[in-house]
Amino acid sequence: MKNIPATKTNLLRTKKMLTLTEQGYDLLDEKRRMLLLQLNLIIYDAERLHKQVNDKLEKAYKKAEEAIVLNGKEKIERIAISVDVKYRIEIKDTTIMGVHLPLINLQTEENLPYFSPFDNSIYTDEIMKEFIEIIKLVSQLAEKKIALLRISRELQKTIKKINALEKIFLPLYKKQLKYISERIEEEEREVFSTLKIIKEQKNKGE
Repeated sequence: MKNIPATKTNLLRTKKMLTLTEQGYDLLDEKRRMLLLQLNLIIYDAERLHKQVNDKLEKAYKKAEEAIVLNGKEKIERIAISVDVKYRIEIKDTTIMGVHLPLINLQTEENLPYFSPFDNSIYTDEIMKEFIEIIKLVSQLAEKKIALLRISRELQKTIKKINALEKIFLPLYKKQLKYISERIEEEEREVFSTLKIIKEQKNKGE
């Protein structure tokens, strides 16, 4: 502090830096709250999708086991090989609080028929529908997990910046402002006292 000249220019400069730092702190704190809100929403969606994927997988595997019992393993394997489903993934980009998040759109193109309708059970059609739906849900889940990772990283960086402002820069500028203000006031009192003494001595001389 002793290295900072106690001038009105430095006083104004320090006041400006303190004001800007406080504004920056408020903006970052608002960003932290918004990121935390988005994070909680994404966690909720990810948990919901994760449960849907697990439920559908359990259902699909159960139907697959029933189809194997009815049709035999070799026949089901031949049907699986004959399946012709094309997937097209379109990834767009959106921004939330400066964080780039993916928007994944998975489209499927089914080239029917996969097999003879007279040579399969009802389970084979149901299994195909289940697994196609599962793949779509997995793409949505991937979108949420990527968003979760990116927002978590940005939230951590934002919290570090807030802590730096709160624990380092705000106390520093406040301390500097207090020091400069007190020094200027002290110097003004000294000048006033000096002028008063000079005036008194002048009056005596007259």
